[in-house]
Amino acid sequence: MKKKTILLTALALGLTTVAGLTPSAEPVKAASVTKKYLVVFKNESNLPSNVDSLLKNAGGTVTKKLDNLGAVQVESNNPQFNTVLKSSPYVSTVSVEGTIFPDVLQGVPMETLDTEETATGTHDLYDKYGWDIKQVTNNGESWNLKGGTGKSSDGKDIVVGVIDTGIDYNHPDLKDNYVYGKSFVPGYSDPIDDKGHGTHVAGAIAANGRVVGVGPQLKIASYRVFGPTGGAATSDIAAALQAAGDDNVDVVNMSLGGYNWLHDPESTPGEIIADQLLFERAISYATKKGVTVVGSSGNNGVNLSNPIQLTKDLYGPDAKGPTFRSPSSPLMLRVAANGIGLNRAYYSNYGAAHIHVSAPGGDYGPLWQPGGDPSLMDGNARCLSTYPGGGYAWSIGTSMASPKAAALAGVIIAKHGKDKLSPAQVKNKIMGNTTDILNKGFDQYSGFGLINATKALNSKF
Repeated sequence: MKKKTILLTALALGLTTVAGLTPSAEPVKAASVTKKYLVVFKNESNLPSNVDSLLKNAGGTVTKKLDNLGAVQVESNNPQFNTVLKSSPYVSTVSVEGTIFPDVLQGVPMETLDTEETATGTHDLYDKYGWDIKQVTNNGESWNLKGGTGKSSDGKDIVVGVIDTGIDYNHPDLKDNYVYGKSFVPGYSDPIDDKGHGTHVAGAIAANGRVVGVGPQLKIASYRVFGPTGGAATSDIAAALQAAGDDNVDVVNMSLGGYNWLHDPESTPGEIIADQLLFERAISYATKKGVTVVGSSGNNGVNLSNPIQLTKDLYGPDAKGPTFRSPSSPLMLRVAANGIGLNRAYYSNYGAAHIHVSAPGGDYGPLWQPGGDPSLMDGNARCLSTYPGGGYAWSIGTSMASPKAAALAGVIIAKHGKDKLSPAQVKNKIMGNTTDILNKGFDQYSGFGLINATKALNSKF
């Protein structure tokens, strides 16, 4: 459950030993190690004109340019690469690039719905199992309000970009609302989902079939950043955010994340500062382009507001130094998860400075706690959504909560018309029209409370 976000390149497989060395024999040296670095320049929107020569002289090769974010990805086997570049007047910071993962709850895989459960009506699975969507829409009441389904008042498509593992754009519940896709995964050009996470997220936003999303007439776009295995480089996610802004997307959902441990003993202190800075720039870029950025809080059940304690919680009681959640930005809307009983989901991260709202992410019911009696577990208290291959699957996590808030952002925009509201206005509309749960008023577990589509759409500016 402890995911380090520092990208550690494997060391060479030991030193080659030579028997019977003579005085003339050369000492055997370890092979040089090639690492991927992020170089973030002081200019936030342009790269220096001499960027290629600057990096070449430091022993690096440019592998990716993010011109509008003032950053590049570089490969280098020069152990002094970052030291050399940090002395440049053009460079803000440089560090080994980090890795981000989907916010999957460790040890709790998706469980596909029994294929023998055949359709009994258009929205039969929503009717039977869609407690989470009903919780947000007040049993579908919000769909009767202006913009409530995601159909815009001005007739223009309201698009929610899903930065994730891709989307199964052939799924019968999603294909009518799918508009396009892009892949940022090296070696994979198809934005389709072959893992399940992104398709599950997309269904919570805009499914319209056997299951139904919060905004069943919203449009969805796939920004695939995760391949079949492993995580995604910070620069790939930043590139997806930049593209979403350039594509005039209305909302993006990021059910993903990790942690930056500044004093990781396996890495140079401060090495991940470049990742933090690049994420802030990418989120700022998208926001300035009119994108409301929504993200999950994470599934480790830890307090994000105490960086010192967070390190101990994640890496052990003897670990020292601060740890921060990534990606983070004061501009984004951060979503925690609650259960079917309006309880805080046991896995949901919290923290008064980091949680804005709560949305249903599912658990195993209010009678069960981790380590408790398995007979008390209620499988129907999980969230059911779309799954690749035209199927459906159960899952729990803040990954399931975040897209419901992203969909709410979409229907709020739909009510007023495309490009009429700023991301700050959308965010405030969501936070200012919640249902109070858990502790009275604002609290560190649910923020301003449970998102409420009916209240948000009925409210006046």
